[in-house]
Amino acid sequence: MRSFLFLAGIGIVISLFSFITHFSDDHKTLEIGSPAPDFKLMGVDDRTYSLASFRDASVLVVIFTCNHCPTAQCYEDRIIRITAEYANKNVAVVAIMPNDPQSLRLDELDFSDLGDSFAEMKIRAKEKKFNFPYLYDGDTEAVSRAYGPIATPHVFVFDKERKLRYEGRIDDTESPFKTPGETDAQNAIDALLSNREVEVKTTKVFGCSVKWSDKKDLVQKSLQAWAKEPVHLTTIQKDGLDSITQNRSAKLFLLYLWSTDSNISMQQFNEFVTINRMYRDRDFEFISICMDGTGEREKILRFLETQQASNKNVLVSMDEKSELIKTLNSKWRGALPYTLLIEPGGKIVFTEEGTVNPAVLKKTIVENHLIGRYP
Repeated sequence: MRSFLFLAGIGIVISLFSFITHFSDDHKTLEIGSPAPDFKLMGVDDRTYSLASFRDASVLVVIFTCNHCPTAQCYEDRIIRITAEYANKNVAVVAIMPNDPQSLRLDELDFSDLGDSFAEMKIRAKEKKFNFPYLYDGDTEAVSRAYGPIATPHVFVFDKERKLRYEGRIDDTESPFKTPGETDAQNAIDALLSNREVEVKTTKVFGCSVKWSDKKDLVQKSLQAWAKEPVHLTTIQKDGLDSITQNRSAKLFLLYLWSTDSNISMQQFNEFVTINRMYRDRDFEFISICMDGTGEREKILRFLETQQASNKNVLVSMDEKSELIKTLNSKWRGALPYTLLIEPGGKIVFTEEGTVNPAVLKKTIVENHLIGRYP
């Protein structure tokens, strides 16, 4: 089911996987034998890197990768391992993030808690303890256009003279839980270290398409489409509360109990709309539960419409408030807002009373076994 949703959710509008080596005249992939284009890019360590930064390396491996792509995430540990394995063999590994963060739709983040901004690159590098420079090219994409990566990750291996000897995939296995059969990038590195000809010089790549700046219009179209989705508000009684709190679905439920009388509730509501747009194509559902009572129905609905809250919204009748507080979580004191993640069967795996940290919540969601970072 998760693999199906992965393909359906990401691949319908923009193909997740690309199996071609040249996709347009504007983004032509660097040809074998070409010299390495120079660059001057900032790394997550706030240092500026160029080709000269790696002048002493016998082999230079340039990998175009990013934060959000599930395929790129699958390869993070392998890139770390390759860097460590060849560190004493005079091989330099550098990663470049090619995506324009403004060209990344929210629903393309459904396998990640982080986007591709420079600040978020720093977070990912610190969390994963990257042992290689991780450089940002998202503002102009000039370096990425010179190399022409198709997808993330896309590897370019250069010899001592900085001539391109291999470009393509890292290996033939996307899954981080399987042993690859063909380690194409490492084969190329080993050949160059042994002064041998690289046998397989080019392979097809797989991963998320590069988010070139000209894809910004797709982001706007997605926002316009979401803005047109209808907003509904349903009043529920005890049986409806039981169905939600016991989670009789196969999805991870994100519940947000809120009130128009709570400033915090109102101020952070848009964060939950964003999270819903990120993960709603997965085994996930966001449900907002307003505790204001049925007499405030029109006021509540108007607010939900301003938030473009096309998720499931329910209104608890006054008589059911105490029942909800009693049955939902004995540790809850009744203060609003209140945020919960509930697995099928009613198991509560996350709670937060008051202001919620969106970064913590997104990470908790994507690392839940019902969601996950990998297809």
